[in-house]
Amino acid sequence: MVVSKPRDARARYGVDGPPILLGLAGVVVVALGAGIWVTAGLGVVWGWIPFAVAGAMLLWGGFHLYATLRGKFEVWTGLLEELCLGGDEQILDLGCGRGAVLLMAARHLTTGRAVGVDLWRWVDQSGNTIEATERNAVVEGVRDRVELRTADMTDLPFPDEQFDVVLSSLAIHNIKADGGQRRAVEEALRVLRPDGRLMIVDIEAVGSYQRWLLERGAGDVRRRCLGWRMWWGGPWLATSVVTAVKRAERPGTR
Repeated sequence: MVVSKPRDARARYGVDGPPILLGLAGVVVVALGAGIWVTAGLGVVWGWIPFAVAGAMLLWGGFHLYATLRGKFEVWTGLLEELCLGGDEQILDLGCGRGAVLLMAARHLTTGRAVGVDLWRWVDQSGNTIEATERNAVVEGVRDRVELRTADMTDLPFPDEQFDVVLSSLAIHNIKADGGQRRAVEEALRVLRPDGRLMIVDIEAVGSYQRWLLERGAGDVRRRCLGWRMWWGGPWLATSVVTAVKRAERPGTR
């Protein structure tokens, strides 16, 4: 499919976890209504409690919006710089959504290619469609370096050792099937070439990702917190990154 770049177009990446924001907005409306009702009936002695709840939800939503609209872009800019990409790499982004990380990575490429896979679910990201990602690639000027595929992270349609770098941002935790998250991590390692690099950013089960990679023989496995710019409500919903290198298999280890 060929998409023309519209005049004065801007890439639009939506928001992560739209049901969370809708839920927070609903709580704020209910809490404000309850605060007005309680204050009218019982006075300010008890009326402050629902207003405090509304304030807490607004703060939560504010952190979430900052992380999804700005914070993740700032953090991923630094993470991609750490990779010191040469421009000829084959990169895979698991759960690419509307392309925030995928297209940032593609801008580092010259002769290389960035492949994004997703199931394109609205519940994970607002307006999440392959067409939206394609439009963003055109607007960002990287369409010639990007390939989009509809695929399940737990069963990737790629041969072994195809990619130099595998990335994933806030996607693997969305897999709810038993054992699915582990299969996604193992699939990421499978499609990496020897000495290829893996970088997973997520908010849940990050310690498990680290453990599974070690069990599968990955090297240089490290984990660290990414700071307040990717708090999804507060420090209790912080984001971490796990990085690893696929070791070259020694003869006789199969």
